[in-house]
Amino acid sequence: MFTSFSLAGIEMPDHLERLREEVRAFLRAELEAGSYTREPSGWDRYDAAFSRKVADRGWIGMTWPRQYGGHERTSLERYVVTEELLAAGAPVRAHWLADRQFGPLLLAAGSEDQKRTYLPRIAAGECYVCVGMSEPDSGSDLASIRTKATKVEGGWRVSGRKVWTSYAHRAHLMNLFARTAAFDEKNRHEGVTQLIVDLDWPGITIKPIINLANDHDFNEVLFDDVFVPDDRVIGAVGNGWKQVSGELAHERAGSERWLNAYGVLVHLLDSAGTHPERGSAEKIGRLVTHLWTLHRMSFSLAGLLNQGITPAVEAALVKDLGNQFDQDIPEAARQVLQEEDRARLPEEDRFNDMLDRALLYAPSYPIRGGTREILRGIIARGLGLR
Repeated sequence: MFTSFSLAGIEMPDHLERLREEVRAFLRAELEAGSYTREPSGWDRYDAAFSRKVADRGWIGMTWPRQYGGHERTSLERYVVTEELLAAGAPVRAHWLADRQFGPLLLAAGSEDQKRTYLPRIAAGECYVCVGMSEPDSGSDLASIRTKATKVEGGWRVSGRKVWTSYAHRAHLMNLFARTAAFDEKNRHEGVTQLIVDLDWPGITIKPIINLANDHDFNEVLFDDVFVPDDRVIGAVGNGWKQVSGELAHERAGSERWLNAYGVLVHLLDSAGTHPERGSAEKIGRLVTHLWTLHRMSFSLAGLLNQGITPAVEAALVKDLGNQFDQDIPEAARQVLQEEDRARLPEEDRFNDMLDRALLYAPSYPIRGGTREILRGIIARGLGLR
């Protein structure tokens, strides 16, 4: 049966356009001051000083209540700010996950003490969070996790192993997804709980996983009988699956899912029409139309969040399309600019570095935050197709 599904278009009010110009002016000033540079890795860089500058402008925790360090602005305003930061390649990775999904999770399910302890620090750009979900045998199938939290006096003892944990070596906290009850094949989503873990606690070992681009963003995190106090349980024990479903909607709804290779597209625009025999203008024009469509769809998701709606199916659709877009950009670049064209580019031009990185990272985009197959299953179920 067809379920509720909405990606209605939303017009951009004048005050949002003024906010967009404000963010652009801030970024121009920061670039001119040398506080950051555009790098091939784009926004996916840790920079504590820059995160604090973003926080000083009131652009972290924008939608949160003021009593928790937030600014009580709309999801549409937050969307405009974050889209501009990403498009400019600003180094916002440090605070990104805490702002995007951990904060909303605490607001929805956290205790009053958890909200007062963590949210103001996040909003100030001083507390960074990673997510402990995937395991060696439980990637997109989170219901099969084996990391176990056993009840003891005053808390839980955690043992297990997480992999592909982005920036665990730089974060202060982990939002840990652990099994607090025996696995039941008939009720796979039951018995899992979310816990807040300090990553410097005894019994935690963080090991780097170097990826194909020779970058260290992924990690393996081992838990050896780690004690987690009861007051670090997020929400109700055993309710982790329902909570994480809402959290993932925030993770998949943003423009970061289709702006990873944006720098390559910007450079490609300068070459449009240079090689008509390769159909370059048509290829680049198609990418630009897809970019604008994804922008409109993501803005619509922000509108749903602004209404208090959790757009799980819509977010899965946008992420799936965005992943394909991030793969299409470097592929089009290879067709438009061949090796001899790239060899003639000046050394100070970062296009070659950007393209090389985009090509290396392209296979990972349909895996992070849920594989393409999982996303399409969510979409099919949401539309009553399975």
